[in-house]
Amino acid sequence: MSSPASRGSRSDVATVVISQKVRAGREDDYRRWQERTNETVRGFPGFEGTELYPPEATGENEWVVVFRFAHLDQLSTWLDSEARRALIEQGRDLFEEPPAQEVLVGGTPVHDSVTAVISHEVRPDQEQDFVRWQDRMLAAQRTFPGFMGSELFRPVQGVQGKWVAVFRFDNRPHLDDWLASAARTRLLDEGRAFFVSYDVRKVGSAFGSWFRFDTRAEEGAPPNWKQAMCVLLALYPTVKVLNLTVGSRFTAFGVPGYLSLFVSNVLSVAILTWLLLPLINRIFAFWLVPARARPLRTELAGAALVALCWATFLVLFAVTTG
Repeated sequence: MSSPASRGSRSDVATVVISQKVRAGREDDYRRWQERTNETVRGFPGFEGTELYPPEATGENEWVVVFRFAHLDQLSTWLDSEARRALIEQGRDLFEEPPAQEVLVGGTPVHDSVTAVISHEVRPDQEQDFVRWQDRMLAAQRTFPGFMGSELFRPVQGVQGKWVAVFRFDNRPHLDDWLASAARTRLLDEGRAFFVSYDVRKVGSAFGSWFRFDTRAEEGAPPNWKQAMCVLLALYPTVKVLNLTVGSRFTAFGVPGYLSLFVSNVLSVAILTWLLLPLINRIFAFWLVPARARPLRTELAGAALVALCWATFLVLFAVTTG
């Protein structure tokens, strides 16, 4: 499997998107192989999550799997590891052809959308013209219903030379309308002067939510009781601190209770969504990430650790606020 990679500019988070054409009749074998792969990658430093996207249309056999790491060097360690090479060798006969992959560094995750990942092999000395052509492509995309954004990832020197464009629409029909449009066809004809080839892959969402580690309904999220424990762990200190700070200010200025409650809820949801729950997901990944089998001591240790955090907050606020 090759390792094309591209660099964004907004963070160090690295995501690899792997497209795999599974042989007909080998889907169950592939799922078991992918589960072994997922179990292995979870032991690597910096691992944040994985998601599997089965084919959406009847007759298609292309599966897409996404792995996220905190940093590019940690993702590279996984991609170049002996453990991964051994897994690829074990699964070689599951695929019609070698899987393709793109590594995206940085970027801005967006929820509730569909994403197209397009890799380009740009002609030598045509990079600037290619970037200007991508600007024209973006201008055309913006005129289509449902367009949510686009990002261009440059190659990573020393890894490989492909450029990757990622764009999002609010649903699959709007994405397909753009991909099949006359405007895009015309722009592709113009762009062939700047790139040798390109590959298109569609992903069913934009990679993630509060507790989504995989897209399979039965394995994509932790059990409800674990989610409830973690939400309470994040929610209690958030609400308490907001009451002591923002809430007291609202009371002092005579803000009506219904309005102060609404603003406090908005702040709580924002803090949980973009700060505390992603942090908790990372810290408790050993316990939250779904698995078919996990030792009982691990289940008990995770629950006990969350309960210990509850007790710590209770003691802390009891001492500081009475």
